[in-house]
Amino acid sequence: MKTTKVYIDGQAGTTGLKLYDRIKDRPDVELLEIDPAKHRDNAERAKMINASDVTFLCLPDAASIEAVSFVENPDTRIIDASTAHRTNPDWAYGFPELSAAHREKIEKAARVAVPGCYASGFASIVYPMVSSGILPSDYPLTCHAVSGYSGAGKGAIAVYESDEKPADFYSPRQYALGLTHKHLPEMQKVSGLDFPPVFNPLVCDYYAGMVVSVPLHRRLLNGTPGIEEIHAMFSKHYEGQQFVKVRALQGADVLENGFLPANTLAGTNLLEIFVCGNDDRILLAARLDNLGKGASGAALQCFNIMTNMPEETGLVGKE
Repeated sequence: MKTTKVYIDGQAGTTGLKLYDRIKDRPDVELLEIDPAKHRDNAERAKMINASDVTFLCLPDAASIEAVSFVENPDTRIIDASTAHRTNPDWAYGFPELSAAHREKIEKAARVAVPGCYASGFASIVYPMVSSGILPSDYPLTCHAVSGYSGAGKGAIAVYESDEKPADFYSPRQYALGLTHKHLPEMQKVSGLDFPPVFNPLVCDYYAGMVVSVPLHRRLLNGTPGIEEIHAMFSKHYEGQQFVKVRALQGADVLENGFLPANTLAGTNLLEIFVCGNDDRILLAARLDNLGKGASGAALQCFNIMTNMPEETGLVGKE
């Protein structure tokens, strides 16, 4: 079996650790591992990057940009999990289910930007609405989202898991109250919107999983379609996709007593689409694992596509 030489730059972070666990025992992968004492040595990092066929960047934005500047080997391909390159038209956007064009660009790309977790949920429901012509591109969107604390960074994770956790950490906590969340440029551009949405994210006292929701007024949609028509559009758009599933209207096939919990897909690479509401108001929602389809799972799925491996290799789906 032909092996692919892989280096993970930023292996010690949450996404890097998840990727390492998913890829370390694969027979099709030769994992290049840096001396831990040299993980901040730029010369050694550059050596590893240029020795690889594929390098995953699991770094802050500035460090990812720096790492890309180290590339001298024209055959080295980069999969970046940071925010740095997600709106760069020269990079493939790593969400193959959005369209055939997205998948084709990933297959051929030397540079792939992995979507953000919130942006994955948002684009999964808004991109099809805009591209189908149902949602006007200038619609004044609002987006609400809840996520587990695993996406909040090492410092916050330590507080959430501390025996002396403050009382307010037991409650859902809104943040990005200045309405300038770092995922907004990506959410707007990838979804084809004229303006960014009002984005209201919350971090909650559970480890992993998220729900991203977009409420809509039917009267403001092109053609004033009902929820049945919108549900049919989503079903057709994602037909045949193994990691994106459109659930029954009102989520009747998977929801218990009408509740939509956010943590049920933790540990999987699955993303679920829900169409709910009534004759006047419609609620679109996406549920996913912020560490799976929203991070390391998405990165690994792109890797599989780029290296002509079965797309599900190393990934977990769930029905």
